[in-house]
Amino acid sequence: MSQQKLVKPEAVIFDMDGTLFETDTLLVLVHQRVFETLREEQLYMLPTPPVDKLLSCLGMLLEDIWRQVMPESTEAARKRADELLLQYELEGLAAGEGELYAHVEGTLRILKERGIKLFVASNGLEEYVKGVARFKGIAELFDGLYSAGEYATASKVDLVARLLKDHRIQTAWMVGDRSSDVEAAKGNGLPAIGCAYATYGRSSELEGADVLISDFRDLIGLLE
Repeated sequence: MSQQKLVKPEAVIFDMDGTLFETDTLLVLVHQRVFETLREEQLYMLPTPPVDKLLSCLGMLLEDIWRQVMPESTEAARKRADELLLQYELEGLAAGEGELYAHVEGTLRILKERGIKLFVASNGLEEYVKGVARFKGIAELFDGLYSAGEYATASKVDLVARLLKDHRIQTAWMVGDRSSDVEAAKGNGLPAIGCAYATYGRSSELEGADVLISDFRDLIGLLE
């Protein structure tokens, strides 16, 4: 953990993918199913792109993800990919697929016990973000689950600004694994805590973070 003195916050705001949820434990099979179905429906006839390409785009808005993953696709194919991705993710979660990172649930419970409000701010779809929290048994720990899909925000900076305003939060930490999380923190005057244990992005994604953690439990140490 890269150590820096932080003031105990009223709230901690978490990204979902690559921060709380180890997304590849769900997405590898989902990715394969999405492209099999697109080919069956003759919407995308090229070979399936590497799943690492999709994983490297986590944290972006969905429309931007598909432009990166399948740049030669049609708008109809990208729209259908959106629908299939959500359908297959929810089916996988319901079947017990996908894992939280180690120590996530226990650490969230400790933070909650210490009187800290917990939130999620994700660029994902509303049903997916709420589905992960529900199926993984952590939904009740959060005071709010915010997603770009629900609030139609153009950036995570805007999403976090709305969250802070809605709940009248004066002090908070932003915890995430992507540059969009660092930007959301800095754009709202918050400390940025970078999750160095995540493997989906490049290390440069976390440039500008105030603290880097290599284990989710490091958050407890930052309080002390």
